[in-house]
Amino acid sequence: MTPADHTVRAEPRSPGRPLSSELSDQLLTVAVDILADDGWGRLNSDRVAARARAGKAGIYRRWPTMSALVRHAVSGFDLVPRPADTGSLRGDLLQLMQPWTRPLDRQERAVAGLVGAARHDDDLRAGLEAAVVRPLAGVVDELLDRAGARGEAVTPVGRRLLGQLLLALWWDRYTAFAEPVPADELDALVDGALMPVLAVDAR
Repeated sequence: MTPADHTVRAEPRSPGRPLSSELSDQLLTVAVDILADDGWGRLNSDRVAARARAGKAGIYRRWPTMSALVRHAVSGFDLVPRPADTGSLRGDLLQLMQPWTRPLDRQERAVAGLVGAARHDDDLRAGLEAAVVRPLAGVVDELLDRAGARGEAVTPVGRRLLGQLLLALWWDRYTAFAEPVPADELDALVDGALMPVLAVDAR
């Protein structure tokens, strides 16, 4: 199998034979390590099996493709902070954007390696939806509902634009591998890009 071949060919399962959760966790950990260090293009069943010191049949019995394995792995990631109530929407957004002040961690590097490939792979796209898109949308809704309860009005259009802008920034961070953003620049990003869209009205 070449490095670009991400298809794992299934073999017949042994009926009634239980799967080891320990081996499952080990295979997932190894796959994430390879993604984080080398990217999607270098992930294949040969490398996962060799590094995990397991037979390839251990992969075949769990996931039909490497995409399915990766979907399982990244769906369990926790990549979106859930800010405590700072007393203002601006403060909450600054807390949400705190990941920008540090380098990408292992899970973030693994996800970064999937962004391009996910455009053409349903399993990878579903993994990113579970790891980033839905959690981020949920946190944004929570912050805006909290702001509304405090009397900080956000228009429906502003609400939608904020969600779209934050998601675009999230993908940009993963794909650009930018240096950490200093605190004063993060303030400027929130004040200059995020806060102004909250008052946008379509009328």
